[in-house]
Amino acid sequence: MGAYIFRRLLLMIPTVFGIMAVSFVITQFAPGGPVEQALANMSGQNVSLSERVTGGGGDGVAAPSRQQTGGAYRGSQGLPPELVARIEKQFGFDKPPLERFFSMIGNYLRFDFGDSYYRDISVIDLIKEKMPVSISLGLWMTLIAYGISIPLGIAKAVQDGSRFDVWTSTIVIIGYAVPGFLVAIALVVLFAGGSFWSIFPLRGLTSPGWVSFPWWRQVLDYFWHLVLPIIAMGLGAFATATLLTKNSFLDEIGKQYVTTARAKGLTERQVLYGHVFRNAMMLIIAGFPGAFIGVFFGGSLLIETIFSLDGLGLLGFQSVVSRDYPVVFATLYIFSLLGLIIGLVSDLAYMWVDPRLDFESRDV
Repeated sequence: MGAYIFRRLLLMIPTVFGIMAVSFVITQFAPGGPVEQALANMSGQNVSLSERVTGGGGDGVAAPSRQQTGGAYRGSQGLPPELVARIEKQFGFDKPPLERFFSMIGNYLRFDFGDSYYRDISVIDLIKEKMPVSISLGLWMTLIAYGISIPLGIAKAVQDGSRFDVWTSTIVIIGYAVPGFLVAIALVVLFAGGSFWSIFPLRGLTSPGWVSFPWWRQVLDYFWHLVLPIIAMGLGAFATATLLTKNSFLDEIGKQYVTTARAKGLTERQVLYGHVFRNAMMLIIAGFPGAFIGVFFGGSLLIETIFSLDGLGLLGFQSVVSRDYPVVFATLYIFSLLGLIIGLVSDLAYMWVDPRLDFESRDV
């Protein structure tokens, strides 16, 4: 077991390095980088900017011609080359790409992610600020979805073909087919002061003055804010996990060892939970980390927008649009690293469910 874990940890190094390298190369060819955006915002103001570069006044550098500025960036025409150089240095683009990449990797190994280009805050503090929303949505949605889906999937497998199975399948398939953002809009219209009832809050994870509430009221207020977002996000995962559990149990129930166990006189409950459950849950456990990572790190952008929740999904989208590369690369690095670690934890959970698995004899 120790050798397998060590090999997996070593494999994470080239994997994360490759993800960061490919992403970095792509950004080099993507138009509209931070320097171009800054220059575009400044274009047409070259006279005042020239004065600012030299300290102001009539002794400043005159607005250069197009040939003087150099056309390395869109929007740089008519701007002083000194100004372009200062903007490049501000964003770290005064160095060659290879040097910038390895400098970034060296800093990331120390978990030094620098500062955001457009926010007066360090990247790590910015991520910490947005983390409570994403943790709340990802954790509770995944736990509730799996907590309902697994028992429901088992019941559907045991009663396969019955009215209960048909009706519940219809409901979960409809829930899966309807996009989460449409459900979110409908919930807002119905229950959050849209056109009918104003039962649930619409903004943030807590109410104003939450810190002064008694502890029990703080807990209730926190979960009251999560009701609608969790419902909107959970329908798709709820349907997927339910049908996955049912099909996994049906596959195991039809195997020979189940027939043998019944022939020995074991009750259906003993067969189901003593033999079938352990084998059928292998597939469910395999999907759990992926479901959690998907919701936690990127699956809640529209939900966060509709319910005015400022989490990692919205932060990532805004950072990509504004080309805030320190935030983009830092979140990519952290999420990739955590995804690989959770994948390893998932493999170790297999052994907890079925000790017959031998990790030492398998290839990474």
